[in-house]
Amino acid sequence: MSVEAHKHCPVCGSPIPLDEKTCSPDCEKVLFQRQKQMRKSRITLMIVMVIFLIVLAWFIFFK
Repeated sequence: MSVEAHKHCPVCGSPIPLDEKTCSPDCEKVLFQRQKQMRKSRITLMIVMVIFLIVLAWFIFFK
């Protein structure tokens, strides 16, 4: 008893073929929105870290 090779949709968990990313266009939209939000969060975090480092350097070198 063997199960066909497959993977699961990252949005809803439904079984899908190995060559597809999502099971439906709706799940593809949701996945795209999640990726867009993740990218935005990472960029925001990087900007905050750079600002923090600049402020820290300012206080260390220019008391």
